[in-house]
Amino acid sequence: MKKIAIIGGSKGIGNAILLQQLDHNFVYNISRTKPDISHPNLVHFSVDILKDVLPEIENIDSLIYCPGSINLKPILSLSIEDFREDFEINVIGAVKVIQKYLPSLKRGKNPSIILFSTVAAKLGMPFHASIATAKSGIEGLVKSLGAELAPIIRINAIAPTITETSLSASILRNERMKENMMERHPMKKYLKVEEVAQMADYLISEKAGSISGQVFQMDYGLVTFRL
Repeated sequence: MKKIAIIGGSKGIGNAILLQQLDHNFVYNISRTKPDISHPNLVHFSVDILKDVLPEIENIDSLIYCPGSINLKPILSLSIEDFREDFEINVIGAVKVIQKYLPSLKRGKNPSIILFSTVAAKLGMPFHASIATAKSGIEGLVKSLGAELAPIIRINAIAPTITETSLSASILRNERMKENMMERHPMKKYLKVEEVAQMADYLISEKAGSISGQVFQMDYGLVTFRL
């Protein structure tokens, strides 16, 4: 049984990962709100990642940082504070938890870290300047720490396309918008949280023991294909 620390496991992708892991692993969830579930394998810490002191956890096998933002505005509508806030929740928060739990990870079994990027870091998309900038920082962090932490700790990132969560509710708010979004993707789908959770499950498993410093596009062909 692994010991997994999930940052932001109460909602969206983080919650899907948490629910997938509970039956087989022990999960520490660290987020402002408590997940809407109780389980003998779950311990929750109510924490504001950017403001509060992180809880002490002795041993961790996998660390998964899920907090993110979708701040889509034209560049002239984005304030410097918008850029700062997006960078803080996506990058500074990830750095804070990695620095905190690195000693615990080093004591873990086959330890690994998962962070989250976005397809907008690879594919130029209007109104994504702030979030693409922040997530590009995540991709650089993964590459650098992949080298620095080898061979003890693996670190990878998942870069999803639009995923059906509360964060994307305004973009997928009706059937017509959902259909338009599917049409934008060559494989005529967009992501469900369970699909991303399955990728996370693979990346923390021993099956992915040879993989570190990588960013995995989950995009239904959006970045690579031109049909």
